[in-house]
Amino acid sequence: MSQPKLSFKRLFDNWQADVKAAILEFLGTTFFLLLAFGGIQAAEAELAMDPSAPSAILHDLYIALSMGFSLLISVWIFYRASGGVFNPNISLALFLNGVIGPLRFVLYCFAQLTGGIAAAAIVLALTPGPLLSNTVLANGVNLAQGVFIEMFITAALVLSVLMLAVEKHVATPFAPVGIGLTGFVCHLWGVYYTCAGMNIARAFGPAVVTGFPYSGHWVYWVGDGLGSLLATALYMLFKQ
Repeated sequence: MSQPKLSFKRLFDNWQADVKAAILEFLGTTFFLLLAFGGIQAAEAELAMDPSAPSAILHDLYIALSMGFSLLISVWIFYRASGGVFNPNISLALFLNGVIGPLRFVLYCFAQLTGGIAAAAIVLALTPGPLLSNTVLANGVNLAQGVFIEMFITAALVLSVLMLAVEKHVATPFAPVGIGLTGFVCHLWGVYYTCAGMNIARAFGPAVVTGFPYSGHWVYWVGDGLGSLLATALYMLFKQ
C-alpha cells in the first residue's frame, strides 16, 4: 500500500526545477508569439489599408516568415533554459515519449496557453485596431479538411522537434534552425487554408482575447492534438 504514495511523491521530487522551467516557458512562449502576432498584425493591417499593395502570395509569405523565424530565434534563445517548447502539442509528444514528467507537462501546457494569451493581449494593446491574428478556416474549407490539414502540419512540426532536438546527434545544436524552417514550410501550406495553427497556444491566445469569435475553434484542439499523436507514433516507429 505504500508504493502508490511513494510514486506520488516522486512526481514532486523536482517540483522546483519544473516550476522554474514552466516560468521560462511562459516567458519564451510570450516572446515567440509576441513577435509572431506582431508580424501577422502588421501584414493584415497594411493589407486592410491598401489592398492593392502586396499580392496575396506575398502577404501569406510575410506571415509564414514571421511565424517561422520568430520560432527559430525564440527556440534558439530559450533552448538551453527550458527546451524552447512553446507548444502544448509538442509538450504532449515529449510527455508521451518520456522526455518530461507529468508535472512538468501540466505546468508547461498551462504556461504555454497563458503565454499565448499574454502575447495576444500585448499586441492588441500596442497596435491600433482589433487583433488580427485569430485562426479561422478559409472559405470553402470544411471542418474535416481543417482538422486533417492541421493534423499533418502539426505532425511535421512535432516530428522535427523529436528528430532534431530529442534525438542527440552532431546537428542537435542547430535544432532551432530546422524547427523554425519546418514551421515556415508548414505555414506555406496551412496559412491560407487554416491560418496554420500547429500550436493550440497560438490559436487559443487570440481567441481568448477576442472572445472566441469563430465557432470552429475546436478544429485546432482536435487537429493539432491528432498531429501530436501521429508524430509520436512515427517517432516510436523510427526508434524501433
